[in-house]
Amino acid sequence: MKHLTLSVLTVIILTSALTSCNQQNNPSSPDGGITLSCTAPAYLKAGDKVALISPSYFTSMENVEKTADVLRGWGLEPVIGKNVGEVYENKYAGTIEQRLSDIRWALSDPQIKAIICNRGGYGTIQLIDELELSEISSANKWIVGFSDISTLHGLFTRAGVMSIHGTMSSFLASGGTDTTSTLMRDILLGKLPQYELPAHPQNIVGKATGTLVGGNICTVAPNIGTQADATLGKDIILFIEEVGESMHNIDRQFNILKHNGVLDRCKGVILGEFSDCGTEFNMSVEEMLRSYLVDYDIPVLCGFPAGHDDINLPLVMGAPVTIDVRSDGATLSFNISGDVQTVRTEGLEAPKQMPLHERLIRAGKRLL
Repeated sequence: MKHLTLSVLTVIILTSALTSCNQQNNPSSPDGGITLSCTAPAYLKAGDKVALISPSYFTSMENVEKTADVLRGWGLEPVIGKNVGEVYENKYAGTIEQRLSDIRWALSDPQIKAIICNRGGYGTIQLIDELELSEISSANKWIVGFSDISTLHGLFTRAGVMSIHGTMSSFLASGGTDTTSTLMRDILLGKLPQYELPAHPQNIVGKATGTLVGGNICTVAPNIGTQADATLGKDIILFIEEVGESMHNIDRQFNILKHNGVLDRCKGVILGEFSDCGTEFNMSVEEMLRSYLVDYDIPVLCGFPAGHDDINLPLVMGAPVTIDVRSDGATLSFNISGDVQTVRTEGLEAPKQMPLHERLIRAGKRLL
């Protein structure tokens, strides 16, 4: 009986070990990445209601009202969240409960067809454990924003809903007629860009297709291991950008991604704008990051004009995309239904350059 018990115990241990080994090599396990499959919400039509909410730092009601006027000019009906005017601790757009309340209202109200965030800054990481992915998937509507809103993009992608990394009220308030704003409007209305970009000295040539994930690197990296972590997906195209950070901190955040296997799951990488970032190393941010990426045998598209600079071209997060990086330039295409327009990024006219302090305020790096 003693020998039998030992034999049974041995079998159990061996079985457990084999199961563990199989899980580690299973491409659907976290080590190999999870499958991301997102649907595109319905495109908007004239008269549709669009919610304006503030999930992070506050912005002035003047900006919000000006944005509402822009939306009306686009033929849409803006609806401002109940708590948008709140200010908590001199920085947040209300308490966690108030910000959550506006998100839940915008998601659950069937008359609201899309959501535009007013500002980034900081605070969405506080909401990760409060929102259920089912709330997002059942709503299946567009959300628009960038910077700290990258957390919500991660949640939407994990919930299976595409979203738009694009301009917010803090920028739309300037009139909404610039290329950044009108291209975001076009996506909401069902007209997708196909971006054509000039060559960049730090590009790595190649062609790849995958699910677009990412955003602001100092927002994305801390989300590793949470339900907002879309970098856990396999076959991803990673997009990152940053503003007002030291190269040391960008290097630190990128290493968090690297050591958590994110680069192993990448089919390609898009480096956006790194505006007003440090120069403490004798190289550019793109050169620094390229030194990590060169060993992965994947295409790298540098200098994509999205982030915190004057031109912030919209991207559909969670969408299947193809990047084709060549010696003479590059192309980024969204492989989803909709009309397509070619957008050449070289020579795009930028709005008047904002002072550095104003861009940092709008990014949330400084308070109003």
